[in-house]
Amino acid sequence: MTPTPPATPGAPALLLVGGAASGGHGADSTRRTIGAARALGLAVHLTDLPEALAAATAVTALADRVTALDHERPGTCARWARSGAAGEVRAVFSSREYAQEGAAAIADALGLPGNDPELVATVRRKDRCRAALAEAGFRQPAVALCQDVHQARAFAAAHPGPWIVKPRDAMGSLGVTLVEAPGALEAAVAALPAAGPFLVEEYVPGPEFSVEGVLTGGRPTVLAVTAKQVTAPPLFVELAHALPAPVDTGVRDGLAREAAAAVTALGLRHGVFHVEAWWTPQGPVLGEVHTRFGGDWLHLMLEHVLDADVSDAVLRDLLGLPVPRLAPRPGRAAAVLFPTPDAGTVTALHGWDRLAGLPGVLHADPQLTPDDTVPPLTDSAARRGVLVTAAEDARAALDLARRLATDVGTTVRAPSGARTAPDRSEQPPHLRVRDPQEH
Repeated sequence: MTPTPPATPGAPALLLVGGAASGGHGADSTRRTIGAARALGLAVHLTDLPEALAAATAVTALADRVTALDHERPGTCARWARSGAAGEVRAVFSSREYAQEGAAAIADALGLPGNDPELVATVRRKDRCRAALAEAGFRQPAVALCQDVHQARAFAAAHPGPWIVKPRDAMGSLGVTLVEAPGALEAAVAALPAAGPFLVEEYVPGPEFSVEGVLTGGRPTVLAVTAKQVTAPPLFVELAHALPAPVDTGVRDGLAREAAAAVTALGLRHGVFHVEAWWTPQGPVLGEVHTRFGGDWLHLMLEHVLDADVSDAVLRDLLGLPVPRLAPRPGRAAAVLFPTPDAGTVTALHGWDRLAGLPGVLHADPQLTPDDTVPPLTDSAARRGVLVTAAEDARAALDLARRLATDVGTTVRAPSGARTAPDRSEQPPHLRVRDPQEH
């Protein structure tokens, strides 16, 4: 991405909350948002936690101003904004999950366009969001907020299994476990990443998707439906995505309509949305709703498919400027694959240096160096290696990523006493793109 020159001194600013990602898709998304802001004549005031700022010097160097701010405390963010410390701000935005409430609080305190802070808090708490969607008439799995395993057992006794145990507001499949018998609930609860309230909900069988969109003029526009491939239960780690999803038009349209109706019913009016869903014989069932870009390099995939920058549309809307129409371009599709090797210590990398610049390769990174440790594949943060590819349709893009994955690899020394397993760059059958009718 071509660097954008610094803003004109004294220019009004975009306040980019929680923007100090140190690498990966987060850093790339921040760089692209900064570029879009500069193109619109805005300076960039970036905030984040002190430790995040210290770890992300390559990104913070792109901003015109940097401030340490705890975005996980909305009240603190609002007081900071009202104090005048933010300076002259014209728009507030964040693509970071844990900064959504802080960003909403700041926009509200400054009287700038943004989603209602209470609504954002509801959307981020999965049980509250499910209750709001169910009240609005959307199909939702039954769910309970539990304080301990005894309450989890009570929910299981009242609802046929299997069940899902997961944190109330985490992401990246962290702590998400399928439970098929009441006796396994205790182990699933013990495996949660932190103490405190957690969720137990009905398991929804069916292929998983996400719906990516933007809100402009107070209305949602669906930009793409993404197909997901995940590990087999009991964990649900996402290992590949493809968009536009290679499924029947009726399935894509049904998912798109349901997601757009949901964000409208919830009252979202600004920014972007990333809505997860399942397709069942009865139609779509909504999962989680997010007021941010989808992770896993979906922002880059969208940019390729649209041949446009979604950040530009978001900022134009927040500034009250005309927003160009966004729509997928024919013959443009993308995929991302995470060819994670097995757990152990890295001894060598093979072929990754040959991928840059190859036709159809949008991004490639082994995310490892020799002597790094590869952890067990329990959640998205444990994945290593990423291939983002482009082709004329999503199946071809995913096939290209798989072919490239067979030409690269990572030699790993298994932990002492562990059995050596095949390199996962040879993709297992569960990564095959499936139509919903095949499920």
